[in-house]
Amino acid sequence: EVQLVESGGGLVQPGGSLRLSCAASGFTFDDYNIGWFRQAPGKEREGVSYTSRDGSPYYSDSVKGRFAISSDNAKNTVYLQMNNLKPEDTAVYYCVAAPIWLAREIPISEYPNRGQGTQVTVSS
Repeated sequence: EVQLVESGGGLVQPGGSLRLSCAASGFTFDDYNIGWFRQAPGKEREGVSYTSRDGSPYYSDSVKGRFAISSDNAKNTVYLQMNNLKPEDTAVYYCVAAPIWLAREIPISEYPNRGQGTQVTVSS
């Protein structure tokens, strides 16, 4: 059974940083793209970033240059380092995963495996 467990959300002031973690289990880590989408109240899901096992990592334009995704294969964990946070980054962040063959065909927000979500609030 695929499991994704997020941690690391919280309240931070504008300009601050947070690091989200996603511990994955139940599948072969290298065979999946793992990423993050976010959803703010009243807004649509937005794909933020994903690791690409067969290419470069992806970042949405809204976070490019501020967020960085990385993975620790020994721990089966993916991290999302978020710097220079802005109030518009406030949302629930979900870790998601899809087999590489499927990830090529669908957007991040439709990856079939999802964690429980972690709240990120950027406010002064």
